[in-house]
Amino acid sequence: MGTIIEHVSVTRGRWRRRHSALRLADAAARTCLRRVGRDPRDLDLLVNAGIYRDRNLGEPALAAMIQEDIGANPEDPHSHGHGTFSFDVANGTCGVLTALQIVDGFLESHTVASALIVASDADPGRAHSEHFPYSPVGAAMSCTWTDGHDGLGRVFWIRKPDDGENYKATAGLVNGRNVLRFHESTDVDVRFAEAAAEAARRCLREESLATTDIDAIVAAPARRAYRAALAERLGIAAGAVVVADDEKTHTASLAAAFARGTEPLPAGAGVLLVAAAAGITAGAALYRMPG
Repeated sequence: MGTIIEHVSVTRGRWRRRHSALRLADAAARTCLRRVGRDPRDLDLLVNAGIYRDRNLGEPALAAMIQEDIGANPEDPHSHGHGTFSFDVANGTCGVLTALQIVDGFLESHTVASALIVASDADPGRAHSEHFPYSPVGAAMSCTWTDGHDGLGRVFWIRKPDDGENYKATAGLVNGRNVLRFHESTDVDVRFAEAAAEAARRCLREESLATTDIDAIVAAPARRAYRAALAERLGIAAGAVVVADDEKTHTASLAAAFARGTEPLPAGAGVLLVAAAAGITAGAALYRMPG
């Protein structure tokens, strides 16, 4: 029994939405729901895992704004009608994996029957950031439940606290504006890869599998140096680790890598999902492709 990923849609920033994480998420959500044939008003749960958004907005939750834009029951719930529950989670490039774990709990309990995970980042623009490092990319992942043996397995987490030494993003007032600033160490990719490899090995050990039993390894972030370091620590070729095609994709990177890496796989194929983010936090889970 597990959560099934029905479809993943990825959107990229054009001139009208390159500074709007909200528009990127809206576009990805609408496309994804259309591809799976689901009316937005039939959606039970919407989880947003994006981080960098329009004007560095902190409130309200971006998930609520996406919910309203796509028409997923934005009105107050009433006793005899269908409602959509929405909220944000913030865990960087581990955000989509975190959201999958949360969604899996809702689906397993049959509290909901359908869920949508969205993630997007964009340069907030208008002097709201310094040297913004990420591409404007959004993704949406439609999820449902199966009572068979396919879908998402248990998610395993590893924490290696570093007090932001290897990566951190901060926002502070500059001339009356909240301005984003970024810092990363020269060996951030190695530190991320060490944590991710530990999470991956733990997952494989608990599932009684080896890397040779896995048909694809889907990883985030999309940084090429991280990909190479992760592959080295797992004892596999770098080409065996699939990441998003745009190295500067941030929170949408795991979803984009999943869409890219699982398209050719048959039913029953085993996929290892691996993600690492600031903190340092890393997670891994086995996903079995559905029939």
